[in-house]
Amino acid sequence: MKLQSHGIETDLPPGWEGRIGVRQRPTEATRSIGEVGERPNPVVHLANFALPEQRGDFGSGAVDLMGADDVLVVLFEYGPECVGTALFRRQGLPTNLTPRMFSSAALQRTISGQAGCQIFFTEAGRAFCSYTVLGRQSSALRVLPQANATLAGTRITSR
Repeated sequence: MKLQSHGIETDLPPGWEGRIGVRQRPTEATRSIGEVGERPNPVVHLANFALPEQRGDFGSGAVDLMGADDVLVVLFEYGPECVGTALFRRQGLPTNLTPRMFSSAALQRTISGQAGCQIFFTEAGRAFCSYTVLGRQSSALRVLPQANATLAGTRITSR
């Protein structure tokens, strides 16, 4: 299945689902979702399990549902002011994640047995964080080939 929006396109393998979207701009009434006046950027959620409709930018709501062989890939875009900074100096979407890259210390919120990996990068003049969560760190060898194939099937174009 092909998913395309906001200059991001991905070919999802069988059994995977995904969403590409931009959350609403925070206002005084919705301040809990971000800074008032913030300009939200695209966020991509890709998973080998059913994604809940309500998810945080970095997968809150989804990670709570993960089983041992589940994997969640998030591509979170930052603003153009981040391009060219030291944090985003890596060029190109990461497509070769290895088990050694994952740790419970990299999780946004610690859930027993889970492990995460964050990689900041620039692609097509756009700054992103790739955040991947494993439902069980011990499943890395089984699920990372799927995650890497999904990342390899993802293309980002300039805006």
